[in-house]
Amino acid sequence: MINFFLKPKQKIFDLKNLDHESLLYRVLPHLMLEIMRKYFRLEVEGLENIPRRGSGIIAPNHSGYSGFDALLIAHIINKDVKRIPRVLTHHFWFLSKTTAIPAQKMGFTEATYENGVSALKKNNLIMLFPEGEYGNFKPTSKLYQLQEFKRGFVRMALETQAPIVPTLVIGAEETHINLSQLKFTKYLRGTVIPLPLNVIPLPVKWKIKFLPPIHLPYTKEALDDRELVNDIAQEIQEQMQDVLSEEILRRGKGIFK
Repeated sequence: MINFFLKPKQKIFDLKNLDHESLLYRVLPHLMLEIMRKYFRLEVEGLENIPRRGSGIIAPNHSGYSGFDALLIAHIINKDVKRIPRVLTHHFWFLSKTTAIPAQKMGFTEATYENGVSALKKNNLIMLFPEGEYGNFKPTSKLYQLQEFKRGFVRMALETQAPIVPTLVIGAEETHINLSQLKFTKYLRGTVIPLPLNVIPLPVKWKIKFLPPIHLPYTKEALDDRELVNDIAQEIQEQMQDVLSEEILRRGKGIFK
């Protein structure tokens, strides 16, 4: 993967020595993400829970339909932890070169089980959203209600013995208002798209919280135990929902303050 983020000692003002590609994928994304970080007055907690070396699975809740959560989490990990997470992304990003090339340059990888395991076996961090598009595109009426977790992230952790770092994003669900969720079953089976109210993001205060890593006390043989895999995924979802609900209560109504 090509790192488009600026390294700490790189200058951002010497534009004349940068070619078009470098400008587009290295300087501008960094500036854009720093602007987003300030716009959302982002608060970050729990950076010490991210592995400094070796493999790891960053598993956040998914919300806001825009994908800003993936971009900002990856930016925070790169800037503050000095690691580049491989972001497992919806296959729609890779349907054409127009979207696939910038996606790859931003560290995005098509969300398949094989790609996740391959990255973990190379001691990379990966980031995936266990809710999938059902979390990202859920209507605002289901605000902060985690959708059913897919099981792939648990199987990846069992196969590679990588720790899972549950991660909470608070604020993104109010950034974009989603009126409904459209499901296509006849021609695009299983495809879900949002019906957004606003395109310009609302200036809601965000918080990203990395919870303590989970080291599953099982060997690779547990991959064949479907009931165990389901129970682990459900238990992690319930634990994340409990902490998320506590954070929302603690925050109260001051989302624009």
